[in-house]
Amino acid sequence: MTATAVRPAVADATPAPARRRTGAGLGLVAWLVGIVFFLPIAWMALTSFHSESDAATNPPSFAASLTLDGYREFFGAGGGASPWPALVNSAVASLASTLFVLVLALPAAYALSIRPVKKWTDVLFFFLSTKMLPVVAGLLPIYLFAKNTGMLDNIWLLVLLYTSMNLPIAVWMMQSFLAEVPVAIIEAARVDGAKLPTILVRVVAPIALPGIAATSLICFIFSWNELLFARVLTGVVAETAPVFLTGFITSQGLFLAKVCAASLVISLPVLAAGFAAQDKLVQGLSLGAVK
Repeated sequence: MTATAVRPAVADATPAPARRRTGAGLGLVAWLVGIVFFLPIAWMALTSFHSESDAATNPPSFAASLTLDGYREFFGAGGGASPWPALVNSAVASLASTLFVLVLALPAAYALSIRPVKKWTDVLFFFLSTKMLPVVAGLLPIYLFAKNTGMLDNIWLLVLLYTSMNLPIAVWMMQSFLAEVPVAIIEAARVDGAKLPTILVRVVAPIALPGIAATSLICFIFSWNELLFARVLTGVVAETAPVFLTGFITSQGLFLAKVCAASLVISLPVLAAGFAAQDKLVQGLSLGAVK
């Protein structure tokens, strides 16, 4: 009788010390890259606590005295305009457009992933191709449309624009997230009599929550940071935070400390949202990467 040879499992031939050195090297590179990306934010934060005279020195003085004058002037203590209306407008435009994007993108992604339509890859490519058009190319037609319809300086025009701008990338992202949802669970819910809205809200959404959170955060950031349309289509009533920030650059000069203070305050909502949803963001962006 011939004995059956048992093939031993293939082990990693790399010695343990070499693996530890490689891991330490990669960790060091990651820390260096993180520090490089963090340095501009740290520089901006430090400059925002300097006086205008200290902030304008070249090279900058790290030992300069700290003050809150830049923040006081930003919030209107020196008789300037209050930033609160612009911050509220940015919050309304970003949150409302993100909500509308999710409401529209979830059923669209469901149709393209769980219940795919014919030539669904062509549909996804069409969605993505809309992002290839330069934004400035559509600026004049949109301005003329807003002018003729009386929608200039209207915050809901920005909500509509941000929704249409973020919807293609949201559908593209959520399609890959929803493709990971087990079809058996949806079939079981359908057997129990659940309709499509119930399946989307109570079955699909909880399973794909990390992907939905990642999509929401990206859409919120894109809407909050958008400047071109907000600059051209708004005036006083619907002015957003980025447009308000550009008002500090005047013919009288650049007030560096006040600009840094304003930039830090306007960046805080995005930084806070990213920090609060960082686990969902990483989980959502890596969903499907490892089988």
